[in-house]
Amino acid sequence: MTQPKAALNYVEVTSPKPEDTRAFMDAAFGWTFVDYGPDYTDIQGAGIGGGIERGALRAPLPVIETDDLEAMYTRVKQAGATITVEPFDFPGGRRFQFTEPGGTEMAVWITT
Repeated sequence: MTQPKAALNYVEVTSPKPEDTRAFMDAAFGWTFVDYGPDYTDIQGAGIGGGIERGALRAPLPVIETDDLEAMYTRVKQAGATITVEPFDFPGGRRFQFTEPGGTEMAVWITT
């Protein structure tokens, strides 16, 4: 089986006050942002893709880019992951989330 692309290229954080998180990141780091509705903001200029999602605080979510979502879904399941969010579409792509056997939640996405 050919190994699909697996590149860490996005980190998502949650914030109960994303407006405050955005203002801090702008003031401290000079990053810019693109809003995708009231509950999600894309971080621009951080050296790696990122986003701020409105919600309860949780650990940052590492997101891995692939060129074959179905193959990667199969591979992470075969490697022992528990799928926590089945594949879904979002503006610009498709992704799923999982917990690896050590407990870290991660996601895999493909751009469209």
